[in-house]
Amino acid sequence: MGFAHLYQGRFDDAAVSLERGLDVCRRWEISLHRPWLAGVLGYTRALSGQVSNGLTLLHEAVDEAQRSGRLASQTWRLTRLGEASLLAGRPDEAATWADRALEQSRKCGERGLEAWALRVQAEVASAQEGHAPAQARERYDEALALAQALEMRPLVAHCHRGLGRLYGRGGDGEKAREHLTTAATLYREMDMGFYVVQAEAEIR
Repeated sequence: MGFAHLYQGRFDDAAVSLERGLDVCRRWEISLHRPWLAGVLGYTRALSGQVSNGLTLLHEAVDEAQRSGRLASQTWRLTRLGEASLLAGRPDEAATWADRALEQSRKCGERGLEAWALRVQAEVASAQEGHAPAQARERYDEALALAQALEMRPLVAHCHRGLGRLYGRGGDGEKAREHLTTAATLYREMDMGFYVVQAEAEIR
């Protein structure tokens, strides 16, 4: 439930479910699921504006999974650490985590997570001082192609939104509007209201 709320941008609802799950894991020492729930909760908090707390939870989740050897979903956590680091204004750290996530996803054949890692690399390239638009566009295009092939519609929408912002900064209003409109339409179809509002504001 928490994961579903998270992807729709309902961060408060997501946090309630995830906190309940994590509390159960801690109370009954269910270590198998603890890194997973802590990582998702950390990502949720980072997206909702509690970036410092979110980063702490994500780091703890990655470290616990590494110590225990329970590395299922570790690539997912590395990817989200990249996003959260970018939200915290730490693009160099974000780049490191994104690179690690991409390397691990390809090593393990995790194509869906590879697409997410490529998108984070695009976000990093777009956000860094003296950003590299060509590199960002290339990474967005790679992530978008893979996401479309795997029918990962939320990621498809995020890639279109990223491309829209990128073209907008480059002065190509027509392409910017095209990508942002596609993103807003997809978000609306998936009831991702938080992101619909953002995309529509960017179109305006």
